[in-house]
Amino acid sequence: MSLTKKYENCEIKYISTSLKTNDAIQIKFPLVDNKRVMKCIPNGATDNSDYQEILAWVAEGNTITAAD
Repeated sequence: MSLTKKYENCEIKYISTSLKTNDAIQIKFPLVDNKRVMKCIPNGATDNSDYQEILAWVAEGNTITAAD
């Protein structure tokens, strides 16, 4: 399965804190049975498998939404 398909209908965006711009990446998965799964991945954590997967997702032509 392509990562584009895996993250279909997800909201993937950067999160900025008072300390750092684009400090993390937040993934909000679609509601399933009135429950939502969310992940928060440290930006630049190259040893993190979720971060590596997001980089591969971006390489497929997808874009992470800018922080609010």
